[in-house]
Amino acid sequence: MPVTDIITDAENLTMTVVADLAAPVERVWAAYTDPQQLERFWGPPGWPATFTQWDHTVGGRAVYTMNGPRGEKASGTWEFLEIDAPRSFTVLDSFADEEGTPDANLPSMRMTFTFEPTAEGTRMVNTSHFTSAEALEQVVAMGAVEGTRMAMAQLDAVLQDLRDYAQGKGTRVELLDDTHVRITRLVEGPRELVWRAHFEPDLIRQWMLGPDGWEMTECVSATEVGQSYRNSWAPVGDTEGEPFGFEGEALLIDAPKRAVTTERMQGMPTETLNDLNLYEEDGATLVTVLIEYPDKETRDMILATGMADGMEASFARLERELLSV
Repeated sequence: MPVTDIITDAENLTMTVVADLAAPVERVWAAYTDPQQLERFWGPPGWPATFTQWDHTVGGRAVYTMNGPRGEKASGTWEFLEIDAPRSFTVLDSFADEEGTPDANLPSMRMTFTFEPTAEGTRMVNTSHFTSAEALEQVVAMGAVEGTRMAMAQLDAVLQDLRDYAQGKGTRVELLDDTHVRITRLVEGPRELVWRAHFEPDLIRQWMLGPDGWEMTECVSATEVGQSYRNSWAPVGDTEGEPFGFEGEALLIDAPKRAVTTERMQGMPTETLNDLNLYEEDGATLVTVLIEYPDKETRDMILATGMADGMEASFARLERELLSV
């Protein structure tokens, strides 16, 4: 995790984020000044940002919206006050509506980003200056500290080439907190095909089988918000195990990039929120699934079932059966 410190200073009315990054200054500068790269880490997990306006000149503006998993939206706008490439830039950061009109009921702040070379790469320091103690307290109470820490944890994947970051590392499970788990897997294939493989029943049946020895007995896909899906599996031959299945509803569909669904085991009340994101670079696609559990106990119980091993077997089959032909 790149963040080394987040300091709130009630006397000087500042919040400062310090991050040490294993990349040269020019590469880090590019990540912060290219909206397509910035979108990949500006919002915390489950709240990816989309920049709808970007004019990186003094006096120019940027407008972005972070999209929550249940359709929630939170927007903001930057006015670029100073730019000293590739060493620093300063913006006036304001909460806003989706068109970029600042919200007068929420605080604005002057925010400076500095980038300094180090022996290991770059130290990024982001300092937000508030106009009052109340404004600082309000932003902290809204979850700015933890949200920033979780958002910045995504930056390593942006600074590296996608294959350098994930190739050959299989299915990785990261515990973000007591109720959130992030699962990532790089698959060799274009995003459009990987998306289809997640939502077209004829393709799903060819790879989403978990370990060898299982078959999919039911596959109903949800491709529009409000639709329900249902997938069932059963052991084949002398494979040990009992038939089981999952079902849920689609809450958000943004093909071919993102889909958010609920998920519960058939016949059980406990429900998770699954946020699927696909990102393609140079013909490879990073599959990221952010799972929100109701509590830590449920998280640990489900992970202990060998879920990650089953997912890895399925992803390997996806590459072998669909993406290599």
